[in-house]
Amino acid sequence: MTRFQKQLRFLNWEFGVFFHFGIRTFYEGHTDWDMKEMPAQGFTPDRLQCDGWIKTAKEAGARYAILVCKHHDGFANWPTKYSDYSVAATPWKNGKGDVVREFTDACRKYGLGVGLYYSPAQFGSVKMNAKEYDDYFINQVSELLGLYGKLDYLWFDGCGSENHEYDTERIVKEIRRLQPDIMLFNMWDPDTRWIGNEAGVADLNNPLTVDRLDFSVLTTNKDRLKEALFLPAECDCRIRKQWFYSDADRTRLKSLEQLKGMYLSSVGRGANLLLNVGPDRHGEILKEDADRLREFGDWLKSTFETPIKKVENPELSDGVFTLSMDEETPVNYVVLQEELSKDRAVTSFEIQLSPQDFGENVTVYLGKTIGHKAICPLPSLCGRSITVKINGTNQPKLESIALF
Repeated sequence: MTRFQKQLRFLNWEFGVFFHFGIRTFYEGHTDWDMKEMPAQGFTPDRLQCDGWIKTAKEAGARYAILVCKHHDGFANWPTKYSDYSVAATPWKNGKGDVVREFTDACRKYGLGVGLYYSPAQFGSVKMNAKEYDDYFINQVSELLGLYGKLDYLWFDGCGSENHEYDTERIVKEIRRLQPDIMLFNMWDPDTRWIGNEAGVADLNNPLTVDRLDFSVLTTNKDRLKEALFLPAECDCRIRKQWFYSDADRTRLKSLEQLKGMYLSSVGRGANLLLNVGPDRHGEILKEDADRLREFGDWLKSTFETPIKKVENPELSDGVFTLSMDEETPVNYVVLQEELSKDRAVTSFEIQLSPQDFGENVTVYLGKTIGHKAICPLPSLCGRSITVKINGTNQPKLESIALF
């Protein structure tokens, strides 16, 4: 599979669920880099079942899932040979458990893309020189890539690595050797990129080809690329305020309307939506979270599964295409999909409505980029027709126009 093919598959996934679960789950009040001890003995989930997590994600309409395998605290959710700070040092399953194994098995059972998160940052009081830490890093990542079958996605978090120099050539070479088809998120040899915030929002101008990357929430500096690259964006965000479970978070569940807004502002702007859920100290998704995810999935299905009208590969005339409408049927969304290419792209577009009885076309939506998908909300309008006018370079093409 070529890199471009992997990137197109990624965009077709559209929506994934992120799972932050680990030692932080069991220590209330801890924050990143607070340097407080969290002994491994505190990791005591009594009902952990990743099968339930992934079943819920599937019911919500997710097509991929990502598990935090090691966060900034250094705790490994698998029995690593290279650290004493892992599930092997916990009472859970008498030290014989493996969260990563359960997670990857569940993803394959339910047909979701398999993603693993690893924080490269040097953690806690561990002191190693750069070479020693590169060795440690490569050894742990090699375990993840070598023990759990074919993986789809490796998610590196730039937070905490702002001032560390990695042997990136060596690291990337080993990753690509172990898993040639894996996608890398945002760092070193990226296949996808971070949108630059954790709010679930992409800009209306969200190009697929970029020459710089946002790197970390701890810096506004951007990584400049050697050349402009085709890099689909991903919007990571949370269903509650915190990434990991917290007692203080129990009243902060996002509403269905907020989840709709994040979807329309991410997938609806050509990016992927990665929505985080923090399983609780039993190892389960809170019932309220699971219910909200399913409610969100029901909305996705009822809203976007069956179009009122859809035209595949519309033939544009000078960048214009018109769809006739049933005058009695209101349109809530116009969904555009671009025929993706590294060499051409829509740079702006507009949607016009022909009023029901008479009158000239009225512009009802102005947009920028389309990319994989542009979801254009309308105030439930009826009319005789919808006209799409697009602009771009090298004669951009649309894959489809659909009314919902």
